[in-house]
Amino acid sequence: MKRHNFSAGPCVLPKSVMKQASEALIDFDNGLSLIEISHRSKPFVDVMEQARSLALELLGLEGKGYKALFLQGGASTQFLMVALNLLEKRAGYLNTGTWSDKAIKEAKIYDDIYEVGIS
Repeated sequence: MKRHNFSAGPCVLPKSVMKQASEALIDFDNGLSLIEISHRSKPFVDVMEQARSLALELLGLEGKGYKALFLQGGASTQFLMVALNLLEKRAGYLNTGTWSDKAIKEAKIYDDIYEVGIS
């Protein structure tokens, strides 16, 4: 029986997808692997555009004004990115524990942050 890892991050992929991905790591574009070509090259940009399009299609958001972003970093990085991209003057945070503490800490770098409640 195949084992599955259901912890945060990884997912279960069909073998056909993993096979195609592994082949691209060996030879994607005339002898170069996907991780050896420039992230600005046309072949790589085409891969990213197709991935963005498929993500929106799968979520039913295509043609509705949304864009798909692929960003590196884990949850802690996202706390900083949310603050950097969404805060304008001030924000209220409900502090529910460890993860809220981290989000509040990052947001305080950019704006006035108010803890509206602690649970």
